[in-house]
Amino acid sequence: MTLRTGHIGLNVTDLDRSLAFYRDVLGFAVLGEGKEEGRRFAFLGEGPAPVLTLWQQAEGAYDSGRAGLHHLALEAESIERVRSYEEALRAYGASFQYDGVVAHREGAASGGIFFHDPDGTRLEIYAPSGAEEAPAPSEAAPTCGFF
Repeated sequence: MTLRTGHIGLNVTDLDRSLAFYRDVLGFAVLGEGKEEGRRFAFLGEGPAPVLTLWQQAEGAYDSGRAGLHHLALEAESIERVRSYEEALRAYGASFQYDGVVAHREGAASGGIFFHDPDGTRLEIYAPSGAEEAPAPSEAAPTCGFF
């Protein structure tokens, strides 16, 4: 048996704010929520299985200089769908690393958008193909590695 990712858990500073972002902007359904003071959490997904869990346990914003999560990549079915997420994220006022869709590396068919959630966690939405004409921020290095 090969291991695969079940779900990703993120610590957040404000569950209500993060829920609004992941639910309303990215379209995740809330599968379950804990509202007890000091134990707030939400399970988010599509269908019965959670994809992402949010835990209100952080006291400060994401710190890319610490060991742990580098970024969270989410796959969309098409580059057009990636662009629709980009539009929703821009309307929300999300902070982007690059301007528009970029290729994963020079000449790659895959690519996407790179942005931050309300706590500064680095996120990527990509499609496995359709980014052939998109620029690559670096010729030699993978785009997502230097986010």
